[in-house]
Amino acid sequence: MTLIKSISGIRGTIGGKPNENFTPLDIVRFTAAYGTWIKETQSASKKIVIGRDGRISGEMVRNLVVSTLNGLGLDTIDLGLSTTPTVEMAVTGEKAAGGIIITASHNPKEWNALKLLNSRGEFISGQDGKWILDRVAKDAYGFASVEKLGVCTADNSYLEKHIRAILQYPLVDAEAIKNKHFKVVVDVINSTGALFIPTLLKALEIEHIKVLNEEVDGKFAHNPEPLPENLSALSAEVKKSGADLGIAVDPDVDRLCFVCEDGSMFGEEFTLVAVADYVLARKPGNSVSNMSSTKALKEITLKHGGEYFPSAVGEVNVVDKMKAVHAVIGGEGNGGIIVPDLHYGRDALIGIGLFLSALAHHKNGMRSFRSKYPDYFISKNKIELGKAIDVNELFGKIQSKYKNHPANTEDGLKIEFDDDWVHLRTSNTEPIIRIYAESNFETTANNIARRLMKDIQEFI
Repeated sequence: MTLIKSISGIRGTIGGKPNENFTPLDIVRFTAAYGTWIKETQSASKKIVIGRDGRISGEMVRNLVVSTLNGLGLDTIDLGLSTTPTVEMAVTGEKAAGGIIITASHNPKEWNALKLLNSRGEFISGQDGKWILDRVAKDAYGFASVEKLGVCTADNSYLEKHIRAILQYPLVDAEAIKNKHFKVVVDVINSTGALFIPTLLKALEIEHIKVLNEEVDGKFAHNPEPLPENLSALSAEVKKSGADLGIAVDPDVDRLCFVCEDGSMFGEEFTLVAVADYVLARKPGNSVSNMSSTKALKEITLKHGGEYFPSAVGEVNVVDKMKAVHAVIGGEGNGGIIVPDLHYGRDALIGIGLFLSALAHHKNGMRSFRSKYPDYFISKNKIELGKAIDVNELFGKIQSKYKNHPANTEDGLKIEFDDDWVHLRTSNTEPIIRIYAESNFETTANNIARRLMKDIQEFI
């Protein structure tokens, strides 16, 4: 079992011993440290927005989080079952001091986590995360007296507010989507996508919607990460029902991918590419993605006269880079879309609105739409990380072995091999090393990844 404390939050498996797993004591301590950070360093507002995905442990964790914040004298606005991007938007909508999203994103059902937001509805910075981790280590919190306890207020209005914002976004062409009469199958993986995705599609006047895994019980029908190997049922249903496309999201609805009408995968890497192509054609500017994402985004951006910039992996790093270079579109190759003039966060809902708008302006179906873009292939692999491994030393040895090739050490180690690349980095959410390699050919990408995995094992 696992507990991961990082600058971006706390994540782990439910049950077990404190400080080794995601236990009630760990939840209270981390929440108390975050609340103390709010009280000591943030704005005059004492409101914190709370929302959760559909996980089995969600209500238990929510009760601990709300009670701890109220015990610190902070008021909480509880959105209940919600999505990560909805909570992000609600923080600014409520002029709150911050927010906590109770979700472990793509991790299996035994996991849960606290994602921490600042007053802009964005993930806290590394510096602020270190402040919170230090306070947890010291176990130093100041709780309120009985006269100054905070209160919790429920607010279920943000589903409607979020969807209204998408319908009002200038590049979402609701009329074109309506006129296409799309037939859609959606896999909402037993979480809050079941509440949000069909509601959005109906608001876009899509009449033919079939929802898979729609019971919000957190008992995920399959591995919840929206990868091809986990979407076989969606693919089969798209073909069986004669649908125009399939849509899949993760449990907190910040990642998005699509299935074509023949059951083939559009490719999670190309969710961002297709949306960026549509946006940049109508709103020229720069783009950003993390350095584990496909090179196709750079090519699309250059085609539209903009400039592409890579960032370190992690939403907070992508957002920081987008702000620095005034990007008009950005995100991550795992299907995360960030539209800055809506809000600075990965958002599958605005991604659906923009993707369907792009598809509605395309004359033919999804397979034809996908053929507009190259068939680059990214091989995604991982190796479990033992506690005694010095990753920096390991990456240094690998960089030395390939010293004749360009390398970037901003986030782990990325090595370029002519038109191909490989990126090695430790995960922010699991005790593993991720190995991503991209090439024009699947075999080449897999061979590069295998070569580097062999290097890692030999140096270990």
